[in-house]
Amino acid sequence: MRADVGLASRRQAGGQDQAGGRALLLVGAAVAAAAAILYLVALATHPMSATLKGFDLQVYLGGAHEALHHPGSVYSWIFEGHPGIQFTYPPFAALAFAAGLALPFTVLMGVAAAASTFALAATVWIAFRELGWERTARLGATLLVTGLVFWTEPVQRALFLGQVELVLMALVVWDLCQPDRRPWKGAVTGLAAGIKLVPLLFIAYLVLTRKFRQAAVATGAFAATVVIGFVALPHASVTWWLDGNFFKAARTGFVGDQQNQSIRGIVTRLDGTVNGAQAPWLVLALLVGVTGLAAAVILHRRGLTFAGLMACALTALLISPISWDHHWVWIAPGLALIIDLGVRAGRSVGAGVRAGAGAGVRAGRRARTAWYALAAAVLLVFAAWPDFWSAKAGLLQGGLINYAPASSFAHGDNSDYFEYHWHGLQLIAGNLELFAGLGLFAVVLVTAFRLARIKGSSK
Repeated sequence: MRADVGLASRRQAGGQDQAGGRALLLVGAAVAAAAAILYLVALATHPMSATLKGFDLQVYLGGAHEALHHPGSVYSWIFEGHPGIQFTYPPFAALAFAAGLALPFTVLMGVAAAASTFALAATVWIAFRELGWERTARLGATLLVTGLVFWTEPVQRALFLGQVELVLMALVVWDLCQPDRRPWKGAVTGLAAGIKLVPLLFIAYLVLTRKFRQAAVATGAFAATVVIGFVALPHASVTWWLDGNFFKAARTGFVGDQQNQSIRGIVTRLDGTVNGAQAPWLVLALLVGVTGLAAAVILHRRGLTFAGLMACALTALLISPISWDHHWVWIAPGLALIIDLGVRAGRSVGAGVRAGAGAGVRAGRRARTAWYALAAAVLLVFAAWPDFWSAKAGLLQGGLINYAPASSFAHGDNSDYFEYHWHGLQLIAGNLELFAGLGLFAVVLVTAFRLARIKGSSK
């Protein structure tokens, strides 16, 4: 899925002249070093429960332990007396997580944090590669964006909880950005879907972009995870697949929880009930899913293949019944795309000045300013702002969404949950990451359908 750009265009991306590349590398290295130093200081000066608690990792391990020792109770097991906290992943995931049982938990958390940080940087590196950035400029841009995004709320939450989101994101991006001639392209995406189901939407994207062989490979890999689950954990597999547990979003807790930054989350909070919100969510999810995939396909066919991939990822986040705040780590490659668009708009300004095209220069400057402003807004909204307003909050778990009160370890449905009674600024803050996602979705739709109209008028 490499971007279909010529060699000359690739060399122009990112202002990759020698001096500009060196300057970007210095800035990127400084930002990445500052982010790393601040994080290491935080780890050294605060208890592990405030920085790397690994709550979700403990749930992974709990499900894996049940799979090995009590396979019949994988989906009835409850984590440490919390009724809303259960193992909510396919049987194959329980088998995969079992490898973690071989390490002491503290060591495993360190490994998970290191692997997640590497995965974040790798994803951004691949993003800039696909966007045509080369050599020093690519390294500088990767360090800069990784350093900035490292201190966003989704990334910090993923590290704090011991989540696998960053690793899965890196695997999917690496897999789908392989050249089409690779025979196993799509396999890793299918395996990722066997751990968490959301990557299944990428298989639909492969079909719609006529990557039929890659879609078949991904489907086969996913089917293999299902078969492995039935062979190793037949009872659990029946419960998960045939009894429909995979469709029961409430197994993860209260669907309207503040941290569920998906369309279903906000519809539930506004409706005031879990069951009443299901029908309107399905309608909205279908509408967003169809239009989002259509936009992704248009971008792909216009040669903007990485933009198409990001459009698919954004669509998946919006329509998934549960998109926890840490699922929004996809803003990392998305931010790389926005910055690239700003840089290219800036280059069009330079080209317009040389050609003496005044109107084109003004339009280019407006576009450059708009893209950079959008990048700044994304960082502002998703930043890991310290929870100065909460004495009990974890050190690195701040974010603007936390300005709205949330129900702790909520499950089922209860009219007294805080999320049902938000008002004023609480409504904005509590849904802010979703609002940002919807804003980006609007940008995707406008861009894609404008490209489609231009192509149609040129025929």
